[in-house]
Amino acid sequence: MPHVTSADGTTIGYETHGSGPTLILVSGATQYRAVDEASPRLAALLADAYTVVLYDRRGRGESGNTKPYAVAREIEDIEALIDVVGAPAVLAGGSSGAVLAIEAAAALAGKV
Repeated sequence: MPHVTSADGTTIGYETHGSGPTLILVSGATQYRAVDEASPRLAALLADAYTVVLYDRRGRGESGNTKPYAVAREIEDIEALIDVVGAPAVLAGGSSGAVLAIEAAAALAGKV
């Protein structure tokens, strides 16, 4: 699986499905690609219209976890994904991922 390096040097594992405008799915706190069954199904449904990005949030799955933790670091992770896959991006999330998507949208104006 591909990886991107975030601003603090943390590697973030991700995968893409489809083509079109970038759509990043931000999972909740306990999900990551190896155990998440719903996000790949959603990505398959959206792949005709979007480049759907599924990624492991830091500290989960194939992503590293440079400490100390901060929401700002997770926003940098999303920004690194946008920089690799393409801006502008649409962010969608569930549970705590929805809150993170909103925080990232506010911080990354112009890229989302």
